Amino acid sequence: MAKSLNKVMLIGNLGKDPELRYTSSGVAVATFSLATNESWKDQDGNTQERTEWHNIVTWRKLAEICGEWLKKGKKVYIEGRIQTRSYDDKNTGAKRYITEIVADSMIMLDSRGSDGGQGGQSQSAGEVRSPAAAAEDDLPF
Repeated sequence: MAKSLNKVMLIGNLGKDPELRYTSSGVAVATFSLATNESWKDQDGNTQERTEWHNIVTWRKLAEICGEWLKKGKKVYIEGRIQTRSYDDKNTGAKRYITEIVADSMIMLDSRGSDGGQGGQSQSAGEVRSPAAAAEDDLPF
């Protein structure tokens, strides 16, 4: 039987502070946008650049950590899976679709002292993984 893979790895900058909220059953969920950039030279030798925006969703403890530690502009590594879901637009009643990255791992890439241009000490990036992602570390491949 053929296997499939739904894996996303992104390095980018937060477009806004994470929005942390809780479901009716008390489960934490954080959402934020992440910008990744691509640059290339066109036929005339001019540098072109494109920014791609990604909708990121985190759950449980990872959501709480993102809500507390991540801020607009910070550089992070996100690992997760792509998910597309639909919802009904409250204004028009039309069905809308949204594609998101459901993150199960996050590494902060900015040093802690990099806020506001202050020269802080460079510190190692902190990695946060969900329990499901940590269990994957035991796989033999």
